[in-house]
Amino acid sequence: MKKYMDILKRTKLFSGISDENIKAMLGCLSATHKDFKKGEYIFRQGEYIDTICVLLSGSVHIQSDDYWGNRSIISEVCAGEMFGESYAVHGSTAVLNDAVATTDSVVAFFNLNKLMTVCSSACAFHSAVIQNLLIALTHKNRNLMQKLIHISKRTTREKLISYLSNQAKINSSNSFSIPFNRQQLADFLSVDRSAMSNELSKMRNEGLLTFDKNNFTLL
Repeated sequence: MKKYMDILKRTKLFSGISDENIKAMLGCLSATHKDFKKGEYIFRQGEYIDTICVLLSGSVHIQSDDYWGNRSIISEVCAGEMFGESYAVHGSTAVLNDAVATTDSVVAFFNLNKLMTVCSSACAFHSAVIQNLLIALTHKNRNLMQKLIHISKRTTREKLISYLSNQAKINSSNSFSIPFNRQQLADFLSVDRSAMSNELSKMRNEGLLTFDKNNFTLL
């Protein structure tokens, strides 16, 4: 785990915590890590988990497939971000979504119940990590609300405009790359891929944007 100290320091969970105290917390939280190949599942719908997952390298999609195999991508997890915390609380329900590695990835696992129980020495950095967890959950909530704004639009074009406009704001530029290929973007926005590709072509022909694979420029 020591080789991933730089990425752990950049996570919201350990924000403001010194290297020495992070090392202490790794033992306190029974931290482990595991390698996953592209396409492997970190957890599946219906399972029960008791750990917070933090992505140390690679990328992960939180997604859901219905009975007929139609896929919805809930979110993309990037290195340094956590996931699974909503289901890790003792007594929580089974996982509602799948977490799958979209590239070769390394995931760290932290025992949430140990995190939420302040150790006997009541160390200040343990309390700080709990505060960081709440801040990270608030940030994730905002991201989910933003996605709801995108998919609540009535038409495929309105969903694309909402999503791409937000990406431009995030990148502070009208030129940016998105983390999805065409099928993944369609799954994220809950639209048909062919209809979305046709709409993108229309928007390009109308001079609203240009694109090359996952690189976009809004005009």
